[in-house]
Amino acid sequence: MAPTLTLKSGTSWPEAWQRCLAVAPEAFRDDRVLNLWNADWQEDGRVLPAVSPVDGSPVAGPPRLDGTTARQAVRAALDQHRAWRHVPLEERRARVAATLDALVEHRRLLALLLVWEIGKPWRLAQADVDRAIDGVRWYVDGIEPMLAERAPLDGPVSNIASWNYPMSVLVHAMLVQALAGNAVIAKTPTDGGVACLTLACALAAREGIPATLVSGSGGELSQALVRAPEIGCVSFVGGRDTGAAVATAVADLGKRHVLEQEGLNTWGIWNYSDWDTLTAVIPKLFDYGKQRCTAYPRFVVQRKLFDAFLTAYLPAVRTLRVGHPLAVEKRDDPYPELDFGPVINAAKAKELQDQVAEALERGAVPLHRGSPADARFLPGQDTSAYVQPVTLLNPPSSSPLHHAEPFGPVDTIVLVDTEAELLAAMNASNGALVATLSTDDRATYERLAPHIRAFKVGHGRPRSRGDRDELFGGLGASWRGAFVGGELLVRAVTRGPAGERLPGNFPEYQLVP
Repeated sequence: MAPTLTLKSGTSWPEAWQRCLAVAPEAFRDDRVLNLWNADWQEDGRVLPAVSPVDGSPVAGPPRLDGTTARQAVRAALDQHRAWRHVPLEERRARVAATLDALVEHRRLLALLLVWEIGKPWRLAQADVDRAIDGVRWYVDGIEPMLAERAPLDGPVSNIASWNYPMSVLVHAMLVQALAGNAVIAKTPTDGGVACLTLACALAAREGIPATLVSGSGGELSQALVRAPEIGCVSFVGGRDTGAAVATAVADLGKRHVLEQEGLNTWGIWNYSDWDTLTAVIPKLFDYGKQRCTAYPRFVVQRKLFDAFLTAYLPAVRTLRVGHPLAVEKRDDPYPELDFGPVINAAKAKELQDQVAEALERGAVPLHRGSPADARFLPGQDTSAYVQPVTLLNPPSSSPLHHAEPFGPVDTIVLVDTEAELLAAMNASNGALVATLSTDDRATYERLAPHIRAFKVGHGRPRSRGDRDELFGGLGASWRGAFVGGELLVRAVTRGPAGERLPGNFPEYQLVP
């Protein structure tokens, strides 16, 4: 009989909230977070209720601004930008470095907020915070040559990012943009992360970083955060539907932009025999329930290898550990080691479950379905946002699981007989961020990899967004605008020589570094 679990000592949401009030009283009230604009914390916006995906309990909701107030915030950010762009680089670097020191001091609280707000297991929540800190420090240490003969943009950078990586993607980008001489604006993701971002921005604002943090619906704030003439660059991370609307707006206005959009990242298996290596990597591919832009939800497998693939895959997927990220046997036990907890909310869980059910009704074959009985939950807790891992063979072409990224712990497998079929199946979504081809023959990899429409293609190993000097982008519909990573992130948010062509996907050209 499984032991009864309890919440780890000192990790409850009320305790985390009280720590936020103590650390940054200027940004938090007893019942809400504040918006940050015009260099001050503003008690405005309509606060919407929110619940944690972990157990359905109430957490801080976003204080949503209307479009008029958002326009005022953008105008104020332009004033900050015009002052900040003339601050000497050494002072900017010192202020960003001081911000990083403050983030280090409060890294455990930032990670705990990520657990409650977006359901990250403790290991991954800490990694999100640490990657932001370590990544920005790399820029602080080496920024001078990246800014040689370059200048800040004419207006602030507007950041609209998804909820899954508030620190290592959004805060990281904001601090590098500020280091490069720009004021920065960020919209809190609608689905979670507002308290973590509020705390991070409070620590940055104390050090004089010209940051604006606002909440609101994308539709209502897009006029201010995307189309406003004051905006110097739009940086977007999210889905293709919303990204297409942003892309249309920035293209019409000729505005600098970085638009990271979803794609169906695929893992191909062709003339392959190193099954132990594949078995070892399968659980890692389920980190955070595949709620990552670089997750691999699709395997394209040579038909004659399907039995060997299943022998390697199924034992690995059966080892996945799912449950409440803070549930332990004794209150002072270490944090549980989990592969993933909940998906972002109950609505997403239902969407995934409905898609799986529909695919099965239309002919997909279930190869693996995890059992809730094997998950780690507290007695009586709300589990409506949890989805057990599922693997389906041959989802029908009419199913969203056939052509789109599920953004959840659902794997699909497609069988192929020829190299042409392999490439067609790996390119099903017209462009992706990453892909991998597992094949024993290096020459086969070298011959096929250039035909896989992904920005990064691994040989038998997963690829990731990367840190520090590793570049990142996407091919096809998975990316629009400037590529980022390393020096390219700085180039994307600064002005260089006249006539400069930034690496990226633009309406008039594509330039791959």
